Amino acid sequence: MKRVLSKFIITSSLIAGCSVLNFAYAADAAKPDLQKGEQLYLNGNMAKGVLACVTCHGDAGNSTLEANPNLAQQPFEYIVKQLGDFRPKKDDVPATRLAAGGAPAVMASIVANMTSEEMRDVAYYLSQQTLDPTKAATATKMETLERGQKIWRGGLPERGVAACAACHSPNGAGLPGQYPRLSGQFPSYIAEQLRLFRSGDRNNQIMMHDIADRMNDADIDAVADYAAGLR
Repeated sequence: MKRVLSKFIITSSLIAGCSVLNFAYAADAAKPDLQKGEQLYLNGNMAKGVLACVTCHGDAGNSTLEANPNLAQQPFEYIVKQLGDFRPKKDDVPATRLAAGGAPAVMASIVANMTSEEMRDVAYYLSQQTLDPTKAATATKMETLERGQKIWRGGLPERGVAACAACHSPNGAGLPGQYPRLSGQFPSYIAEQLRLFRSGDRNNQIMMHDIADRMNDADIDAVADYAAGLR
């Protein structure tokens, strides 16, 4: 009974945190321009050093490279926040999304000269795209399927790890404006992000740091692979 109550409290806290995040970014966002977002995604702005997003993230946000995540159909507010988090808030304050070892993320140089309006435009464009089922990643490790499913659906209550489905939804589609879609995402990318949360190099979501900090490498790899196969 205590474990069930603890799990309920953790899950409720996560959902409440998601709702606060959603409200904050929805309130701040000016009306985005779909056409401008598409142009920036396809062509970039080389005069400002902004590389065309399609180069790394593929047609309509459907990446073919495991190092670069699928962005199609991701929540608008979520993408806006992540783009901003790659950039330092102040000259003496590092970005909250860094690469392993505290190095600047690859995205840092791309977003450095983007305006908030451009970030919103390209985020809106991506949020309106559809994840291509023929290009989406899937689960490949049958030997860890059961472990991954257990963590996704029920978490690890003995270690205070809430079920991933609480925020990312049972089918991995995420919660619009709150938490990202993980279904069809590359397992290696999901696992990398969980390790960055655990190390603190990705420091833009305290709840995810706390969750990842209680997971070992086997847990991370299992749930990352399982999440990729959800539809």
